[in-house]
Amino acid sequence: MKPLDLLGLALSRLGTGKLRTALTMLGIIIGVASVVALVSVAEGATAGVSARLQALGTNLITVSPGFTITGATRGAGGSATTLTLADASALTDLANVSNIAPEINTSKLIMVNDKLTGAQNETTRIIGTTPGYLNVFAYSLWAGAFLNQTEIDNNARVAVIGATTADNLGLNAASLNSTIYIAGLPFNLIGITQPKGGSTAADDQVLIPISTARELLVNTSSISTIGISASSSEAIAAVSGEITATLEQRHNITNGVDDFTITTQAQLLGTASSVSDVLTLLLAGIASISLLVGGIGIMNIMLVSVRERTREIGIRKAIGARARDILFQFLLEALILSFLGGLIGIGMGVLVSFGIGIYAGWGFIFNPLTVLVAVSFSMVIGIIFGVWPASQAARLDPVVALRYE
Repeated sequence: MKPLDLLGLALSRLGTGKLRTALTMLGIIIGVASVVALVSVAEGATAGVSARLQALGTNLITVSPGFTITGATRGAGGSATTLTLADASALTDLANVSNIAPEINTSKLIMVNDKLTGAQNETTRIIGTTPGYLNVFAYSLWAGAFLNQTEIDNNARVAVIGATTADNLGLNAASLNSTIYIAGLPFNLIGITQPKGGSTAADDQVLIPISTARELLVNTSSISTIGISASSSEAIAAVSGEITATLEQRHNITNGVDDFTITTQAQLLGTASSVSDVLTLLLAGIASISLLVGGIGIMNIMLVSVRERTREIGIRKAIGARARDILFQFLLEALILSFLGGLIGIGMGVLVSFGIGIYAGWGFIFNPLTVLVAVSFSMVIGIIFGVWPASQAARLDPVVALRYE
């Protein structure tokens, strides 16, 4: 028989039992939809994490301290961190360093007393830092001004708050130059940062001069971290090496066991990418199980179809149909079931991934390769699980088939 005749005959047979055909395709539909949706979700989550990491700052390098206990360096625990303001000052002069922002981190109660809204308070993160913080961590101002060097030098009681903190306390642009209380101490509100989005913690903070934080809130000579912005992404590796050499020299480290840790955006992105790849493969593997179940469903229905159409097969063979014609017809029916199920599954998967992407905030992620692989896999499943029923039909003896009741 001609290929078009076989195709027409296969479609005709599938059309006679529309409900059974739809139920047979259901496993393939669910499998393909699961693969497309889950892989899209994994890629969307990766894109969201990458965007958040990129939003941390431009060409960011973070230097984190170890801790000291009675003069001995430890990886965790202890009474004082191993980084100081003098270390941060030494790193400022390195080549290819655009900006630097040492930090002292603590958590304190913030209070405001507004005439309209009344008293408001919340406990949030207090960061003592320098003017470079704005550029290092890619913040911009929504209203007011940022910290300047004069305020650092004079231990000024001024504060810049994040967008989330402002919302929580009922503050806005009209609140600039009003008084807020940090741990009961009055500070002049001079600025509000633009929302960064993606992470509430990034916008729920209060920035004050690092000298003021040391004097009034923490009473320590050490600092929490040092944020550094390299002049370009190509310079990150070189700057990291220079930071290591400088701090090892300043801390008299000769055994190669550093009392600090350097983390770059590239390392964070690489880690996130590796985790995402594993997650994507895991989710795709789980979703593929339903494709196998769908394939078993196709094989089961095709075996039943062979049994129901035994006399038809006998008649066709009696009037000259070859075994390969019978084989191709049943194989084509299985392939059509898997192909149509794959197309419907793609549509469902795209709709689900679109909805999840919009709800989660990372948008719609569409990967044509995933769709191609899912459909190809579904068709392979159709062929694999359709071969046995098709070969069973092709091997039927026409005399026996004609006598079958």
